[in-house]
Amino acid sequence: MTYLAKPKLHHPTLAKNAVGYTRRDYEGAISTLCAGCGHDSISAAIVQACWELDIEPHRVAKLSGIGCSSKTPTYFLGNSHGFNSVHGRMPSVLTGANLANRELIYLGVSGDGDSASIGIGQFAHSVRRGVNMVYIVENNGVYGLTKGQFSATADKGSKSKRGVANTDEPLDMIGMALLLGATYVARSFSGDKKQLVPLISAAIQHRGAAFIDVVSPCVAFNNHPGSTKSYDYVREHNEAVNRLDFIEGRDEITAEYAPGQVVEVAQHDGALLRLRKLAPDYDPTDRIKVMKYLQERAAAGEVVTGLLYLDPASSDLHEHLNTVEAPLNQLAERELCPGSVMLDRINAALR
Repeated sequence: MTYLAKPKLHHPTLAKNAVGYTRRDYEGAISTLCAGCGHDSISAAIVQACWELDIEPHRVAKLSGIGCSSKTPTYFLGNSHGFNSVHGRMPSVLTGANLANRELIYLGVSGDGDSASIGIGQFAHSVRRGVNMVYIVENNGVYGLTKGQFSATADKGSKSKRGVANTDEPLDMIGMALLLGATYVARSFSGDKKQLVPLISAAIQHRGAAFIDVVSPCVAFNNHPGSTKSYDYVREHNEAVNRLDFIEGRDEITAEYAPGQVVEVAQHDGALLRLRKLAPDYDPTDRIKVMKYLQERAAAGEVVTGLLYLDPASSDLHEHLNTVEAPLNQLAERELCPGSVMLDRINAALR
């Protein structure tokens, strides 16, 4: 017998964060994904990041499309707002919600099938508009719900579980995000929680389009020799360009890192993203050099992870449109319908 409901009672000694919640309060339903699925590790990283940031669950709006990845919002932040949209349409639903209520934290979770195929246009326009969101793609290179066909992100030459080689060129979502103007771009691995949690934490605090591509092996269809998105392949070919941690305010960092140069990048709310460089001459603020570096490493067969690009002077869709500070869904009739005199002024300005 399978139980899908978690016990509601918590042990009284569980640690609480600054807003009085335990880590359990950020969890959701019991996962029905395959045992060992990388997507569950990503859900755990989101839970950890939100708990450490002292975010009240009701301040988060989580949105998704269709696919194994889009099921995962059920498994984290059970007390937050949620909307499961149709296939590939999550970005437009998120954009509309963000325009209506800018006070929420928007977390879009999608997959390589949901975003790189039917939803590729939706992905492109939400990123280029600078929607204030965290857009996470759980990337496994296959269509897990329909028995393991290659997705648009599958690398050319990679083999399926049955040994068939992919002959199509892959769609590089990291490259697209950089070209389209995303102001926070990162890649991680579902098996690397120490790297993934601070990447998500910093993305949540970033204003603008934050995109994170997470290689998340499908244990049922794409975790075998010949796959370039398996646990073994990523571990053997991973090149982390930096080690990082996200810290509130200016508290002293306590994590231990490999020797190297330290760079502190202030986020909009005053929090710091502390970055320790490992790759020689890697500058995450130079978009052109980042794109060149990623192409070189991809040609060498390496999977580059870490904070790939960050624009410290980023802005978002509300700033571009010059919207009012008050959420649009809270404006009354007086603000929305200012009367005929104002309408005459607007019409006169357009003549």
